[in-house]
Amino acid sequence: MKNTIVFFTDQQRGDTLGANGNPSGLTPNLDYYGAKGINFRNAFTPQPVCGPARSVMQTGKFATKTGCFRNKISLDPSEWTIAKTLGANDIQTAYFGKWHLGNPDSFGSVIKPERGGYDFWLAANLLEFVSNSYDTRLYDSNNEEVRLPGYRVDAVVDAAIRYVYENQSKPFFIFISLLEPHHQNHLDNYPAPHGYEERYRNSWIPLDLQALGGSTYMHLPGYYGMIKRIDEAYGRLIDALASLNLFESTNVIFTSDHGNQFKTRNDEYKRTPHDSATHIPLVCTGGDFLISRTVRQIVSLVDIVPTILDLHQLNIPEDLHGKSLLPLCYEAHPSWNNAALIQISETQIGRAVRTEKWLYGVTGNGDPWNDSAASLYTGTYLYDLQADSAQLHNLINYRSHIPVQQELRLLLKELMMQADEADFEIEITDSDQEYNQLKSENTFPYFPEYLVDFR
Repeated sequence: MKNTIVFFTDQQRGDTLGANGNPSGLTPNLDYYGAKGINFRNAFTPQPVCGPARSVMQTGKFATKTGCFRNKISLDPSEWTIAKTLGANDIQTAYFGKWHLGNPDSFGSVIKPERGGYDFWLAANLLEFVSNSYDTRLYDSNNEEVRLPGYRVDAVVDAAIRYVYENQSKPFFIFISLLEPHHQNHLDNYPAPHGYEERYRNSWIPLDLQALGGSTYMHLPGYYGMIKRIDEAYGRLIDALASLNLFESTNVIFTSDHGNQFKTRNDEYKRTPHDSATHIPLVCTGGDFLISRTVRQIVSLVDIVPTILDLHQLNIPEDLHGKSLLPLCYEAHPSWNNAALIQISETQIGRAVRTEKWLYGVTGNGDPWNDSAASLYTGTYLYDLQADSAQLHNLINYRSHIPVQQELRLLLKELMMQADEADFEIEITDSDQEYNQLKSENTFPYFPEYLVDFR
């Protein structure tokens, strides 16, 4: 018997894990079980917005394909989903927590056709609008309100643990979707459990946040406190599986919808292609993942659904945009396209490609709220990640990097077409500005004039 649990957080940066370099001691359980299983160091979201990222996690397709390219768009009830397929193969399916894919006019209850095919339901469409950190309100399969005790993270995870205990005799697929560490919208703050924010008021700050500030010094301690409690709840879930002798037969996938840039790249927390908004944790353990491996190739949330199908030895539909991650887990030298496509909506019609060395982003014409795509895109961002890991120096206007733009433009076009985007063009950003070693001068005397490609 094989089970799968997805443990999904909201707005969690990839660098919050100790295994990914954070020294603050936030994630001892994730670090430990990631070491026993697999830690994907370079995982990225294909859409740094809540609803679109969730549509990807249910369908295995880019949000522009399913139509859920921004928030306030419900997932078409006729759309193929992972829960429908697993349910059709005699696997119990259950959903807990935040959904964000139902009728946008309903904050709490979700009618059955809009639940993505899940059999058991204890969730809210927009959890942030119907609950607070110590007032958890979900809706059951009959759309009756259910109030749960405790801090919201604990309330949701405990409900899932109870479900595991009561349904352990048959294979199950459980999707746990937390609101944390997302901010509480009506307060614009990060309410950690009592006493947890105080622990992290002098903690390590990532380089990009040190340099750019934003709301970091106001919000990071509470954000860290929320993540500490998430890790504790994750550990309790693993303990429950172990106590029921289910850990070695249950694949547990931990990840998040997008990161958090704390108002440094714009006036909110996401909707940019920078790593702060797109780099996410991805830790897989239990079941088939107990092989102690760190994967450094670039992977995407769009790869999760094909991976789950592969774990359950089910056919992967040809129209899914991702690929199973299992070859990266088991093969010494797997064939892998080491690049991720990122789509951005609501504040811009943006596209970006993230490779090991470069982040290249473009912005399109049109209305970013009503248009899912553009006919013409222009280069907006270019970062050399080996020289500038915090993405502080945008090279898009440097003549020296036009050859890099040209190469990445072709790669981005290829990835966009693989995502079923069509009828578009990408312009190269041209400029007379020369590379200038981060100074204000327009000349760079240390290299000969003919040297234009610094790779």
